[in-house]
Amino acid sequence: CSAIDACKTSNGGCSTKAECRRTTPGNRVCVCNAGYTGDGIVCIEINPCLENNGGCDRNAECTQTGPNQAACNCLKGYSGDGKTCSYISLCSQNNGGCSEFAICNDTELTERTCTCKPNYIGDGFKCRGNIFQELLTDTNTSRFYFHLKALSIRDLAGPGPFTVFVPRTDILNSDPRVKDWIAKGVMAQVLRYHMVGCASLLYSDLTAIPNITSLHGDPIHISYSQNSLVLNNNAEIILSDAVGTNGVIHVINQILTP
Repeated sequence: CSAIDACKTSNGGCSTKAECRRTTPGNRVCVCNAGYTGDGIVCIEINPCLENNGGCDRNAECTQTGPNQAACNCLKGYSGDGKTCSYISLCSQNNGGCSEFAICNDTELTERTCTCKPNYIGDGFKCRGNIFQELLTDTNTSRFYFHLKALSIRDLAGPGPFTVFVPRTDILNSDPRVKDWIAKGVMAQVLRYHMVGCASLLYSDLTAIPNITSLHGDPIHISYSQNSLVLNNNAEIILSDAVGTNGVIHVINQILTP
């Protein structure tokens, strides 16, 4: 007599995903393969994602890739290996794309807000300070700023409002009269002749005004024709309406003299 192998035929009646193991003659046990669970007759793939998110981070997605196997991928707005995921702050890099003079606040995943800091105005992506500060940010007006600073003229840092007509930097650098005015001690008067107090006048406002009085005390004549604004029949406004918290800047192509 020979012992009956209960596993010989049809895997002993065990699942195809199970191992048939002989015990005593004519008997066997069915043991599910690794990655499967069941009684051996029926074996089902183990989905590790169903328990404890498969060992993935709570901010990761668990995806079953095979029997008792899974991949972890951090959700949008998070970075890491899936087992550990860290929140990506939009504001942590380059201030979230906001202006350097703005406060960046993370609001929700992949979202943030940009708000200009106190004493600045704008949409958060571009924030402007007072016109004294703004003069320095533009190469067209920075030379005017340095002349003001050298002479300790800080009118434009006050509450205002002001309207200032700024000779373009290359004009201030090339006009030989500037050195003479500085030597004679009258440069401060020339600079103040380019400033108007108590009014923030946009280009459109200037088209309707024939004369305005400068901080120096002398009038500035304004003429408008052929879509051009000209001051004292000489200096044309070539860039306009740079608005700050306390006024507006216009760039002109000649130096105004009292």
